[in-house]
Amino acid sequence: MNDPEPTPVSTADAHQGLHSEQGALRGEHPGRAAQPVIKVVDLAWLEFTKPDLDRAETFAHDFGFTTAARTDDTLYLRGALAGTHCLVIRRGPASRFVGPVFQAADAADLDRLARATGHEVRPLTEHGGGRVVDLLDPSGIPVRVVHGVAEQPARPVQQPLVFNTGATAAARVNATQRPPRKPAQAERLGHLVLSTRVFHRALDWYLQHLGLIVSDFLYLDGQRDRGPTMAFIRCDRGSEPADHHTLAMHLGPDNGYVHSAYQVADLDALAAGGEYLRERGYRHSWGIGRHIQGSQIFDYWRDPDRFMLEHFTDGDLFDNTLEPGWAAMSASGLAQWGPPASRDFLGTSPSPGMLFQAISALREDNEIDRTRLLGLMKALNS
Repeated sequence: MNDPEPTPVSTADAHQGLHSEQGALRGEHPGRAAQPVIKVVDLAWLEFTKPDLDRAETFAHDFGFTTAARTDDTLYLRGALAGTHCLVIRRGPASRFVGPVFQAADAADLDRLARATGHEVRPLTEHGGGRVVDLLDPSGIPVRVVHGVAEQPARPVQQPLVFNTGATAAARVNATQRPPRKPAQAERLGHLVLSTRVFHRALDWYLQHLGLIVSDFLYLDGQRDRGPTMAFIRCDRGSEPADHHTLAMHLGPDNGYVHSAYQVADLDALAAGGEYLRERGYRHSWGIGRHIQGSQIFDYWRDPDRFMLEHFTDGDLFDNTLEPGWAAMSASGLAQWGPPASRDFLGTSPSPGMLFQAISALREDNEIDRTRLLGLMKALNS
């Protein structure tokens, strides 16, 4: 099979009034690979291990998932929209993020990816079936690409509320607004955020192997000449709009999971669902607010194993014509409105573990050096 021709990209005035104050300077990272191996169409699911599946399932239902299937050793969780399950939690000795699973556009893409990487296509014998190629990204995180997994049919969804807005609008008459305090129904998996000590290598790997493209770059103040330190990355579906980011990555002293995000119906579902979680004693991390990169309304929570999960609604959708935006990284630049980003969300609460990660990163061969580390600390406190 011949490799697909690259899709033409418009570069005309891609930033004014859209998603960034400025675009790239001459010679900066283009935000996409010229000839990617394949172009994945979405995240399929995320994989974790946890020792207590009962506790994991209880939180999952409180957060808004439903159980798609469960065995003695594995829990499959889904959202309300049609598609694959969005979380797989396997019983294990410790709570651990395993890695992301992406969806290939067709079966031939799996074969092409396997040939290009020296791996094999093998059948998936668990819930949903299908075929998979197992890879390892430059950070050491397992990455799977699947095709042919059985999709779950859509379930009845939580409906957005009807609003009376403007001077003359009367969409809701003789009816009150009483959104119930219940779990905010998770509709689908939206995105995953990772931290990596080898940001540039990992970024290029995802762009080249999976055909992802960058929506926005962030760089450290005074260090733009050294390149970006965070990227918000979307799927390239051509003219079909995709989420502003399906994957986000930033340079940091550790490798691995930062948070994952799940779409809900609207602001009221998000807020009432948050009250439901608060009443049940779960830890709130940050929100409610509206992000800048991606524009989504957000609310962040910790599960009982301290993994961070986000409810979001009203995120940006971009087609493949938009070039990456560029902006300086700062804690205050994470939101248009809402409370200041918490230490818990930023991961800046002092701890022996945090100090160990920083020292370890400085001693290893990676992209973390003293100037980068000080720049990251400054950004997270600005």
